[in-house]
Amino acid sequence: MVLNMSYCPPGIEIWDVWVNNGTSQCFMDTLSSSILAGFILIAGTIQLCMYRKYGTEVARNHLSKSKLYYVQIFFTLFLPVLEVIRFVLQAAVYNDKAVYGYMIVSLVLTLFAYPFSVWIVRVERHYLLPSVPTRGHGIILLVFWTLIFISENLAFLNLGQNHWWFKLKDLTDQLEMSLFVLRYVSCLAIFILGLKAPGIMQNVDYFSLNDAQRNIADSERARENRSTWHNLWKKLRILSPFLWPKKDVMLQFRVIFCFFLLAGGRVVNLYVPIYQKLIVDSMGEDEKHEKPLAFRWDWILIYVGFKFLQGGGTGGMGLLNNLRSFLWIRIQQYTTREVEVELFRHLHSLSLRWHLGRKTGEVLRVMDRGTDSINNLLNYIIFSIFPTITDILVAVVYFIAAFNAWFGLIVFITMILYIALTIVVTEWRTKFQRRMNLADNETRARSVDSLLNFETVKYYGAEQYEVEAFRDAVLKYQKEEFKSTVTLNILNTIQNIIICGGLLAGSLLCVHMVVDQHTLKAGDYVLFATYIVQLYVPLNWFGTYYRSIQKNFVDMENMFDLLREEQEIIDAPGAGPISVKRGSVEFNNVSFGYLPERLILKNVGPTGSGKSTIIRLLFRFYDVETGSIIIDGQNIKTVTQESLRRSIGVVPQDTVLFNNTINSPRGYDTQVGERGLRLSGGEKQRVAIARTLLKAPAIILLDEATSALDTQTERNIQDSLTQMCANRTTIIVAHRLSTIIHADEILVVQEGEIVERGRHEHLIGQEGIYANMWRQQLESRENSSAESSLEKSSAA
Repeated sequence: MVLNMSYCPPGIEIWDVWVNNGTSQCFMDTLSSSILAGFILIAGTIQLCMYRKYGTEVARNHLSKSKLYYVQIFFTLFLPVLEVIRFVLQAAVYNDKAVYGYMIVSLVLTLFAYPFSVWIVRVERHYLLPSVPTRGHGIILLVFWTLIFISENLAFLNLGQNHWWFKLKDLTDQLEMSLFVLRYVSCLAIFILGLKAPGIMQNVDYFSLNDAQRNIADSERARENRSTWHNLWKKLRILSPFLWPKKDVMLQFRVIFCFFLLAGGRVVNLYVPIYQKLIVDSMGEDEKHEKPLAFRWDWILIYVGFKFLQGGGTGGMGLLNNLRSFLWIRIQQYTTREVEVELFRHLHSLSLRWHLGRKTGEVLRVMDRGTDSINNLLNYIIFSIFPTITDILVAVVYFIAAFNAWFGLIVFITMILYIALTIVVTEWRTKFQRRMNLADNETRARSVDSLLNFETVKYYGAEQYEVEAFRDAVLKYQKEEFKSTVTLNILNTIQNIIICGGLLAGSLLCVHMVVDQHTLKAGDYVLFATYIVQLYVPLNWFGTYYRSIQKNFVDMENMFDLLREEQEIIDAPGAGPISVKRGSVEFNNVSFGYLPERLILKNVGPTGSGKSTIIRLLFRFYDVETGSIIIDGQNIKTVTQESLRRSIGVVPQDTVLFNNTINSPRGYDTQVGERGLRLSGGEKQRVAIARTLLKAPAIILLDEATSALDTQTERNIQDSLTQMCANRTTIIVAHRLSTIIHADEILVVQEGEIVERGRHEHLIGQEGIYANMWRQQLESRENSSAESSLEKSSAA
């Protein structure tokens, strides 16, 4: 092969349209490939943006089942394959064996344009725009296929010219004619199938989507079968800020230097086998015995130096890789810190409604795996996949230039087959990996939920039930894990066959050229074998890298789902801090319900009537549906949540404590256990009261603050509560009416409405719900006192 530096053949310029009474092939190939690639790039990108912004995904069961769609895809991808074959024949078989610049340009543009058009075909098949349904493909693809067919027909302008292949003078013309026939048939098939549009939904199918039972894309099934690389660029854009540390200039220099080290590693990987070849050749005499043996210690030193930089074949132990890993530690820590803190901040900003609907164990699992996935993706893509692909391209170019095109072709085909089949099989494995992850999440959530409720499990003797439920979850996970492992073994076998096949073909050809043709030396075989093994070692990990990237993309998707959760309760634009002076609280025609069909507050009563809901609304854990809540003339929706919650203190009905210690000025240090389980109910409520005292808020909410205390302890603590509530607005939610008899106003709530209001004496005189509850509690207290006296008498 001769790599000619000129763009067109000798005596021909690119702007020469007519040559020897016919069109110039240099001009025709350049013009047609440029127009096709430019048109599909510009127009196709616009169309893809439209589909990305407005398109709706179609469920798989609604897609056309026509096999002609796959025929259409085959012919579209067959055309760039023909272009590659033509380029190889030009370099290795044709008479002049010369490769000119226009051939390389045409090959590159063709390899881009046709796969890009396939992408657009798939988008039109899988997505619908919100408009009247079309009868086939869009105008952009139809114009593209028409231009392809026209460009092939232009060849007939040269039907009688000698410098074209129509007269079949020699082997070169015969091969060119065969390729032209194959291209023409393929273009014609694409044009006809494009008009028929076998992969596009028909009108009857389009309008049937209005049926609710056959609506677009069952979301879970579509997600399960979706490719990991779906919305790849969007994922990479989200990932990119974590790669570039905007807040730290020194870390930015580290990133740049790491990229320089990465580029240096590619150069080192090329020169290691080259110097090994030079050393081997220096130890042998040439055929004429004119060149004596030479002790090239300088080459040995250079080789060892490169090997020291590279490491043990794959760069895993080399200076460059170790230095890069050392510099990357701070960047990795920055990434972890930014992701974890941002996600943690976001979780705290979500509403109480969201947190009550999610399992804590599952959320934590997604959070842990998601933050790890960011660092793993950056490492795999930047320092594993990208260098491996670069090494492959460098190897192909080097073998073509230093050996011949056949070696480059063997390496290229082997690598393409390896990567393509790895991607196809791994994509097939995606659904098994996702199912295994979901089963793992369920197992973890089940175990965490059971252990958090350890005391309740013991109360009801449900240990065996919980163990069996956990066992079922583990069995479900192992079932999905088995499927994932089996498909992994299939993938490894396919990869091994491809790698060994490529190594066998290249070794046989190289040894043949050394022994039989004498065109290569023994050092060349050493170079080839060393370079290929050096290339295959990291490539052998490509499947692992790809699977890891795929798994981490799945984990990252789950984390992004958390980050995409919208905040239900947000501060209004321009909201300022609340100012509490008098502490007046007003509920103006408030209506609220956790479920739309069941209102809790419609405009102190039995359980479930909405008393505790009032406290949650005051804290803005939820927003009222209608009406407003006013504090000192300020609607709580117009002030910041932080200032509102700082101004209100609460002693909740269910006191939850962190698994930490209680410290006091006396040095008392007590571990309270998870959720405060090592403390009694009364002790936890005392801690809750103490926390509120330390907060010193302007408004205090007491939600059954003494419900877990015995009568004597309740009386002792009431004085402290009275002092705490002095000169503060206090809202008390209580069933034990003796705790609220001194309140300025008592509200009796029943079925979400205030049915009675007034002071204690006034409500007793009304002989209503409150008076009835008061008598019931008095009778209950008298009965308890009588039983206690009887027990003491019996004991005496």
